[in-house]
Amino acid sequence: MKDQDKEMEVNEETIETPVENENNLNDAEGQEESSAGAEFAVEEQLARSQRDYAELQDKYIRHIAEFDNFKRRTLKERLDLMNMAARDTIQALLPALDDFDRVKAAGELPNSPEPFGEGIKLVYHKLYHILAAQGLEPMESNGQPFDTEIHEAITEIPAPSEDLKGKIIDTLEKGYKLKDKMIRYAKVVVGK
Repeated sequence: MKDQDKEMEVNEETIETPVENENNLNDAEGQEESSAGAEFAVEEQLARSQRDYAELQDKYIRHIAEFDNFKRRTLKERLDLMNMAARDTIQALLPALDDFDRVKAAGELPNSPEPFGEGIKLVYHKLYHILAAQGLEPMESNGQPFDTEIHEAITEIPAPSEDLKGKIIDTLEKGYKLKDKMIRYAKVVVGK
């Protein structure tokens, strides 16, 4: 019986050995498959990370551009606000400047006293240069073609000559620009 037991043991070992070898082969194949699956998962994770990085980088660049636009826009708005404040002040001074124009014209008449005319001219030039330093520019209109963008026609009269038809014959109130923007249209008489 002992021989039989030994034979059975050997047979069992022989039978078990191929099964173990088969299990080892299956394990090796499984490891290769799981290794390939892990490699694929890592590549997929890397691709996802690269997409996320590209999205974040794009968002970052867009936010920087938006902030730069915001800074530019607020700077422009601030400058416009300062110009508007200067515009309102200068517009308030324009009637005084008009009065000086009239007094200066009256002081240039032949019967006006000399010291009066000189004093008025000095004050006028001082006020004019202060306003010009702020960007105020008077518009010369006499003899120019009528332009609705910068002139306001008060009346039309027959032109004294053929070449003055459609042109400005007289300026009743000067037009002014402040830093290339119209702040007051010239009130004019147009020849027809």
